[in-house]
Amino acid sequence: MAPDLLLCLSFGCTVALKPTCLSTQFRRPGDYIIGGLFPFGMDTVNLTARSEPTLVTCERLFVDGLIWALGMKFAIDQINNSTSLLPGVKLGYDIYDTCFEPVVALQPSLLFLTQNGTTSIGVLCNYTDYQPYVTAVIGPHKSDLCLVTAKLFSFFLIPQVSYRASSEKLSNKELYPSFYRTVPSDKNLVEAVVLLLNKFGWNWIATIGSDDEYGRGAQGLFLSTAGNHSICIAYEGLIPTDLADPKAKSQLEETIQLINKTKVNIIVLFAFSQPAQALLEHSIRMGLSKKVWIGTEGWVLSDMTASIPNIQRIGTVLGFIMKAGTIHGFQKYVSDLFTSVQQDSYCQESIESNHLMNSDMLGTHCKQCDHISLHDISSMLSYSQIQPAYIAVYSVAYALHRALGCTHKGCPKATIRSWQLLHFMNTLPFEVNGESFRFDQSHSTNTGYKLIFWHWKNCTLTYLPVGDYEESLYINESQIQFHTADKKEPTSECFRQCKPGQIRRIKGFHLCCYDCTDCPENTFWSIKERSTCTPCLEHQWSPVRSTQCYDRSERYLFWNEKLTIGLLMLMSIIIFLTCLTAVLFLKNLETPLVQASGGKLSLFALFMLILLCLSSCLYIGKPSNNLCMMQQIVYALCLNACFSTFFIKSLEITLVTEFPWCALTFLHWVTQGRAWLLVTLCLFTECLFCFCYLHLGPDYMVRDYKSLPTEVLLVCNTESWLAFALIHGYNGCLAFVCFLCTFMVETSGKKYNIARGITFAILIYFIIWIFFIAIFATLKTVLRSVTQIGTILTCSLGILGTYYIPKCYIILFKPDLNIVDYFPNSIKEGPEDNSR
Repeated sequence: MAPDLLLCLSFGCTVALKPTCLSTQFRRPGDYIIGGLFPFGMDTVNLTARSEPTLVTCERLFVDGLIWALGMKFAIDQINNSTSLLPGVKLGYDIYDTCFEPVVALQPSLLFLTQNGTTSIGVLCNYTDYQPYVTAVIGPHKSDLCLVTAKLFSFFLIPQVSYRASSEKLSNKELYPSFYRTVPSDKNLVEAVVLLLNKFGWNWIATIGSDDEYGRGAQGLFLSTAGNHSICIAYEGLIPTDLADPKAKSQLEETIQLINKTKVNIIVLFAFSQPAQALLEHSIRMGLSKKVWIGTEGWVLSDMTASIPNIQRIGTVLGFIMKAGTIHGFQKYVSDLFTSVQQDSYCQESIESNHLMNSDMLGTHCKQCDHISLHDISSMLSYSQIQPAYIAVYSVAYALHRALGCTHKGCPKATIRSWQLLHFMNTLPFEVNGESFRFDQSHSTNTGYKLIFWHWKNCTLTYLPVGDYEESLYINESQIQFHTADKKEPTSECFRQCKPGQIRRIKGFHLCCYDCTDCPENTFWSIKERSTCTPCLEHQWSPVRSTQCYDRSERYLFWNEKLTIGLLMLMSIIIFLTCLTAVLFLKNLETPLVQASGGKLSLFALFMLILLCLSSCLYIGKPSNNLCMMQQIVYALCLNACFSTFFIKSLEITLVTEFPWCALTFLHWVTQGRAWLLVTLCLFTECLFCFCYLHLGPDYMVRDYKSLPTEVLLVCNTESWLAFALIHGYNGCLAFVCFLCTFMVETSGKKYNIARGITFAILIYFIIWIFFIAIFATLKTVLRSVTQIGTILTCSLGILGTYYIPKCYIILFKPDLNIVDYFPNSIKEGPEDNSR
């Protein structure tokens, strides 16, 4: 491992044997000056006790910041020596220390805004022609510093390109229109971390952020994104960045204690190296069990954290770092520079060059730099990522090249305002070492991330690449050796993953801890609505724990059903018996029995019974509005035709038995040809009621989605019960009149009682209709059609069995009773006195 790079630079300890002039290498004059803000130092002195606006200094050198600044210097020197980019133009630079503090970064920022050639900032109404000291600014590295400086530079529309700041707030182009960065936004980083957690099934985690803009912003984004990806946050907290604060130690200890209580195995840490180092030191000292630490570039590549004593005890470390290519020639450039700054002649030349610039009032840019050697930073050069700072310089150079209208021959001498570069930075790509770059809509360059693993071997740390992320995450799991006994990934779950068709029911006080519950029938689980079961559409159904709905099949009384076949066989038998009866009556039409039963009216009634039986077919098969309407009309008309013949016979019997003194006067109205007139009148009346039925509201076909679980029931629905009562009530009235006319009729033992057959037929009709109305009004299944068919067939069979079959028995088996004396004919014989 490299030695501790936070170099002690007090008077009692020096690292370099002889001071160099490295601090003078961060200023050079030129045609266009590019300002730089880099963290050379850290640990400011007496910042909290500061009572006067004096110069703020730093105690220790931050080597990474020095290397990033050298990367900027290297890029500018390359451009100045280029014949294709800004030929004939010399870029100058003026690089200052930010000391990790906004108050320190503000001082050089104000210098950059001064009017060129002066030390004052002009107060104008219009800054279009204002020429500031710098053409563009590179840096600073931290988001909270950028949020302060970017507002200043955005007012003047001076291009500012940060090489490390990743806060999503800086993507707001309305607030920071001239801010750019050559790193991805924290939004991309958070997405990569969430994908990593999902990849290993870790959904019970702790997340910690440093109490600065980077930590708070990244953690806030992570919390909102994690919630959308079924990741439960067991603990979230912030750790102090000011470690000199007396409360810092107790805050760190409390954080470790709370993490230990949650029993999580995964910790996501968004922090820079200093607060991360403090947290890890406390976790080791307090004996926190081994965890999987998921980090970011802010600390996973830092030598500060890697050199903590017993750091291997923390467990497994995985981290996302920005993808960055190697800058060829940089290490040799730095080596040559360190050789040069030890030469007096080179140092004198640098000092004289710096005197050409007018910003000496800020003093030495990096006073600690004069006391380090190449050996002190050589180990960092191999993996310190300078490409973002390097690319930032080139983005400004290409914009200036295009704004000037340069060609391969040279660039015209012209005055370019800083704001004129923005158009070219927004719209055009630029190329660095054969690789193309472009700022996206949020003024960032999304180069993607590498996933690295801290691999320890013989107490030596290697940053082992194990995956990468651009639009998707790839992980080589075989290269990751976790701290567990079997070297496999540990589990960290608050809940089990619900299976498709299940939803989450929250349990406990953590809103993201839940049990899995099956979606009930007729609901389904969808990816869009993970937390609720979505009801199926009305025409669809689903079983328990379903992920989709299925279309309901139509249900009605099918022709090929066993029940239907049974009913059709019964109908055929009844029709066959009715036809036999009609044939038998036709052959014996002139006999006293047939004449007494109604003669040709009986044949008409039998024919209507056949039609009534055949109307049962209207209830089989797929219903429609027309079929539903025809069912009731055909049934009512056929039954009315049959009852009208009974009505004629009942009136005849009543006249003969109850009113013998006027029978001869009125009997001819209910016998012979005039009887047909009464039948026609009855049918006509029923037709009028049928017309009312059509007008008030006939039955219509409805789709019943509630009665059956997986099918849609097609049934005929009664729209108007008044219309239903009219067409069937009239038949009921006829039947009731027939019953009144016949149930008290008596005959002598020597005569056949015709009235008794009518009475029993009507009684059966009423009994069937009492049951039918009770069942029909409540039944909502396919059995409703079966009930209607059963009513028709039982009515037909009842009429046939009670009125006609007994007469057939006499014709076939007791022909000796088929005589006038046993069946008195009202047409041929007058009323008898003893008929009562």
